[in-house]
Amino acid sequence: MTAKIWFLFNSGFAVQTERHFLIFDYWRNTPKKAGLEGGVVDPAALRDLDVVVFSSHSHGDHYNDDIFSWHTLIPKLRIILSSDFRKREGAVLIKPGNSLEMPDMRIDTLISNDKGLAYVVETDGLRIYHAGDLNWWHWETEPDDFNAKMADRYKKQIDLLKGKTLDLAFVPVDPRLEEQYAWGIGYLMQTADVRHVVPMHFFDRYAVVEQLMKDPASEPYRDRIIPLARRGQSAEI
Repeated sequence: MTAKIWFLFNSGFAVQTERHFLIFDYWRNTPKKAGLEGGVVDPAALRDLDVVVFSSHSHGDHYNDDIFSWHTLIPKLRIILSSDFRKREGAVLIKPGNSLEMPDMRIDTLISNDKGLAYVVETDGLRIYHAGDLNWWHWETEPDDFNAKMADRYKKQIDLLKGKTLDLAFVPVDPRLEEQYAWGIGYLMQTADVRHVVPMHFFDRYAVVEQLMKDPASEPYRDRIIPLARRGQSAEI
């Protein structure tokens, strides 16, 4: 099966599959008239689509309150939130480490080692992984026991994906981690069968994507990376 993706900013993406329009961790909604080509969702343009919005957790760079006003513009709208959100009318809350089965979609969640969860979404013949803030967080300023605990928690969750095929994966490559920026994506790529991987969670520091494409550590999976160079960039898989 095929899909088209748009980069909305930071960890935000839109994915159009055969029968659905999925939106993950949408945050920055300006300039208002930019459209998908500018990384902005215009809900009126999605009126005739089956839209599912996912927010992995309540950090301010992973969701936007605007999504809760879209019901008036999009008749077929579902909003799926991590359970660290307070209950919102018209939204379904799902806990980390749980599953949600719907007639047209299955959603499994992993437990983030930061806040909230990661999504594994199966629909239209595709399995899509969005990490949220689940990552191999290794900070030079933190003590060794903290970093060891973060690594252990990350690996235990990613190991649950062992042997599974992910058609599309959105994974952090946060440049603030310095030399450890690609540990998380590297571990996922060696653990699961990932067809296409998209770096995220770098705000507007696109140089980290260029760095990843040249990094010797990425050589085993480099041909499966979709490199991002601007907000609103699209790609087909």
